[in-house]
This record gives sequence, C-alpha cells and structure tokens, in this order.
Amino acid sequence: MAESVPRHIAIIMDGNGRWAARRGKPASAGHRAGAERIRDVLRACRDRGVKALTLFAFSSENWQRPPREVELLMGMFYSYLGREAERMREEGVRLRVIGRRDRFSPRLVKAIERAEALTAGGSEGDLVIAADYGGHWDIANAARQLAEQVEKGELAAADVTEERLGMGIQLADLPPVDLLIRSSGEQRISNFLLWQTAYSEFFFTDVLWPDFGEREIDAAIAAFSTRDRRYGGRGNQCDLGAASGA
Repeated sequence: MAESVPRHIAIIMDGNGRWAARRGKPASAGHRAGAERIRDVLRACRDRGVKALTLFAFSSENWQRPPREVELLMGMFYSYLGREAERMREEGVRLRVIGRRDRFSPRLVKAIERAEALTAGGSEGDLVIAADYGGHWDIANAARQLAEQVEKGELAAADVTEERLGMGIQLADLPPVDLLIRSSGEQRISNFLLWQTAYSEFFFTDVLWPDFGEREIDAAIAAFSTRDRRYGGRGNQCDLGAASGA
C-alpha cells in the first residue's frame, strides 16, 4: 500500500563543485551555497510532516580531497553548528551528528557536543548530519561491539542476530529511512546508510544541491507516494517474475 509522506528522508547532497564550476567560481562558493540550502530543506520537510531528515555532509572517503578543500569544509561545519544550533533549539529540532569523530579537531568535536546538548530536548523533529561517515564503517562498528560482548562472555555467539546487530547501527532509534534522495544526477548511494536503506525508495534528480528546494522535495514525496512498498511480499502489483519481491 502506498504511503503519502515518508517519515524519514535521507539526502546525499551532491553537486556543489559542479554548481560553482558552471558559474566560474571556486568550489568553496558551491559549498557555501549548498550549506545555505539546509535550513530551507529542513523547513520544507517539517512542513510536509517528515519526522527525520538525515544529510550526508562528509563521507569517510572525502578525506581524499585536497587538504585546502577539507579544511574549508571543516571550518564551514564548525560555523554551521555555532550559527544554527540555537535556532534549532528554538524550533524544537533535535540535532545529532553520526560518524567517526576521532579524526576531527578537538575544537570541532566540542562544537558538535555543544550543539547536540543544546538541542537534545527537541521533540518537533530530528536533523541528522552524517560527517566522516561510511556505511561499511557503521556496520563494522556495530559488529565490533557485539564481538566485544562475546569476548567478555556477556553474549553467546549464537545470540548474535540481525536484530542485535541492528541495535548497534547508527540511527537505530529513528524510523527506517523511507526515502533516499540524491541530487546532481548521480545514481549511486556512495556507501551511505547501507543498513538503514535496505528497503528505502530511491529518488534521483539532476538538480544540483545548491539549487535544491521545495519543488524537488515535493517531486520526491510525490514519487514516493506512488510506490508500492512490498517489503518482500506481494503488494498490489502481482509481479511473479520478481524473485526478491523487494
């Protein structure tokens, strides 16, 4: 049965560099323009009844980018946290950051912790920022936690189940990702939320992230509302040729 509004949307915010290049500007201009889109997209999602929004801001692989670009991105992340946390607290939005933190500067880690603490009481929705995040790392991290429990004798190997592993995955307390959106025309998920998007609907748009707005959110939700989400069952479309039924 089709659902009209996804509870949880995840977005791969792609296309900042191309947006800047098409305008003859440095990549930094694209990143700054992209950061400005977050506030409007968050508001659009909340206005449409979306409960959680997860944004892919910086992947584990992005450390391979030129050092000056990485430094710029880290500085923008720091500034964003300081600038937006109070506004989110006032609007009842709970902010959290998922991913590794051991490669961030102590100053940035403190800014993350401060923003999370400031917004912890938010009950009007969740904004999740994935930074130094990778889906492989996420699953391996959850598996390592279970392995440590087995090693300590707190858990038997036979008790390691899909459900227990899922409890250690990032965002286990939020609804599963219903809709994954990627901007810029690329059609891959780039190691993002591999576990959490197992049954997500995907929506790809050619619009570059700095130009992404309410119209794109509406198009994605409209497409989502037409999908027949079967979760391995028959659903409304009796497709006997599909072995997986996904």
